[in-house]
Amino acid sequence: MANPKEKTPMCLVNELARFNRIQPQYKLLNERGPAHAKMFTVQLTLGEQTWEAEGSSIKKAQHAAASKALNETTLPKPTPRPPKNNVNNNPGSITPTVELNGLAMKRGEPAIYRPLDPKPIPNYRANYNFRGMYNQRYHCPVPKIFYVQLTVGNSEFFGEGKTRQAARHNAAMKALQALQNEPIPEKLPQNGEAGKESEEDKDANKSEISVVFEIALKRNIPVSFEVIKESGPPHMKSFVTRVTVGEFTAEGEGNSKKLSKKRAAMAVLQELKKLPPLPVIEKPKLYFKKRPKTILKTGPEYGQGMNPISR
Repeated sequence: MANPKEKTPMCLVNELARFNRIQPQYKLLNERGPAHAKMFTVQLTLGEQTWEAEGSSIKKAQHAAASKALNETTLPKPTPRPPKNNVNNNPGSITPTVELNGLAMKRGEPAIYRPLDPKPIPNYRANYNFRGMYNQRYHCPVPKIFYVQLTVGNSEFFGEGKTRQAARHNAAMKALQALQNEPIPEKLPQNGEAGKESEEDKDANKSEISVVFEIALKRNIPVSFEVIKESGPPHMKSFVTRVTVGEFTAEGEGNSKKLSKKRAAMAVLQELKKLPPLPVIEKPKLYFKKRPKTILKTGPEYGQGMNPISR
């Protein structure tokens, strides 16, 4: 068959039989001819109707009989199913995030995604009587929803979804609707300003902890994170982390060690950004000496007595 997704006549006959609640029956009636060129005759029965057809193989004869049955049957046929709608309406199945990245590159404005903390869920642990504690087991689980903030140039968009990637797609769709018809901005900033903006964009894509370590590495300052406090019951722990970067210290609190470490890094970054910029040191250019040639060209009279290949 030309199209592999196209249904065969036998498959269509099976659907017709299921729709009419009957069983199709194929019967081999005859087999004639020499071994290298046999012809088979097959009979198909659908309810009270029968059809016969020939073919060079049993399968081909069955398909031929099924084709006859589909054209000549008086049985009611099932309505064809409508084609499935494509979930992604973008041309060529391009996801919104990929399409937005292309648009952002044309505009010269990088698309920066930042995960946001989920909205607080109502606390059901406040009721400690017997009935409340008993019913607490049977609360329906609240589906987790992810929130993302998308920044493209000076525009901000917010997305939400059941997964982090779905939230990104949601934010990208909103950004595409808003930015597709807007003109592409001209590149006006000078070299110094552009350099500062590019550094800020690079830092925005990194976590606060990574930025702290990079600043400390450039300035040759030691960094240490330490959990100094842990409180609360096992299901509602609270952690306090202290970060020390040279002379600067800061603390952060959260319901996990990772979150408290991140908040401590955010707090100390405010102090580190106030430090004066480092002087720019130009790297000396390296000069490489050319290697002397080891093969010397000889005159035409060299190796007259040798064979041509060795010469």
